Amino acid sequence: MQPLIITAAPYGPQWLPGDADVPVTWDEQVQAAVDCYNAGATMLHVHVRDPATGHGSLDFDQFNYMIGRLRQAVPKMILQVGGSISFAPKSADAQAKWLDYDTRHMLTEIDPKPDCVTIAVGTTQWDIMASMIPDDIKGTHLDNNPKVQEQWKGMWVDAGPKFYLEHLKRLREHRIQPYFVPGHIHQMELIEGLIRAGAYMGPLNMAIAGYGGGTLGRNPYHWMQFLQDVPQGASVTFWSSMRGNIPIQAMALVLGQHVRVGNEDNLWGPDKTRRTAVQQIEGAVRMAREFGRKVATAEEAREQMKIGVWYDSVEETLHNIGLQPNRRDGEKGFLVWDTDGKKGTAKTAGDSHPMAYCMVSPEMAKAAMAAVAKG
Repeated sequence: MQPLIITAAPYGPQWLPGDADVPVTWDEQVQAAVDCYNAGATMLHVHVRDPATGHGSLDFDQFNYMIGRLRQAVPKMILQVGGSISFAPKSADAQAKWLDYDTRHMLTEIDPKPDCVTIAVGTTQWDIMASMIPDDIKGTHLDNNPKVQEQWKGMWVDAGPKFYLEHLKRLREHRIQPYFVPGHIHQMELIEGLIRAGAYMGPLNMAIAGYGGGTLGRNPYHWMQFLQDVPQGASVTFWSSMRGNIPIQAMALVLGQHVRVGNEDNLWGPDKTRRTAVQQIEGAVRMAREFGRKVATAEEAREQMKIGVWYDSVEETLHNIGLQPNRRDGEKGFLVWDTDGKKGTAKTAGDSHPMAYCMVSPEMAKAAMAAVAKG
């Protein structure tokens, strides 16, 4: 299998200071990234807190500052900014000019640039409380606080075509890769449609989001069905919540996929004791070792996800992701790429399985054969 990419999510935007190991000061937030990297994580899911309030920041300048600090502290780490953030206009004039989606599109203008910004495709109910039990929130501000729980139960992710088509366009203009986060299989169909229509041309990096409440739940058959529809050239990470995330991580490990851990998703070990984000990363490293799977270095993670790579046509994108060609008028049945009729070297895909030769373009097959011969 390809080496395991561990994503760290140590900023827990749904928690308050005191609920968990939530960093608040600038130095604490940066040190959290350093500690996660040293523990084995090669991707960082970034949220920013305002040190003056301890709450999640809506200040665009603070995001610029934080990314700049992270670039210095963990230069090799893949920085992935959460796409659910809306920035607050700083003046009455800006408030009058900014439209609702403009506050989210500003994510594409962060400077220094992150490597990726997460993007939802398709509006979805996202009730994170649906799969939680009382023990999960014990000792946090959600415990015995039905009003706040109701707010989280009523959470929706607004991501219709008016949003995601423009967001994808702006991400490409700023050379920031989208990190797709489908919550169910129908959103995977939307993503494939965007690729086939040329609305996105580049590597397919994505998470399968399983928090229940409108997103994928914890039924392993549903995860397997979803994974069957994911093209083999994609890089896929499994996201889930609380102690349910631990067996989901094990599934990802043995299926050749990747994992995300940290206090944004989970606060606990399987023994019902608290675990920090770093301890959860260390647990994922131990689990990988037990299964005999190598943990990716930062360089290997960037290579697998093709960070910084873009494609210039629909055909090039479909080739590299491992999707069949688009249909031309009158074509029926299962489609394959035209080949020269000679058996070549199969493309090794994201989950380490070789694809069928009929799925590989002649140019790719020849390039792969040349690389093998040279080696």
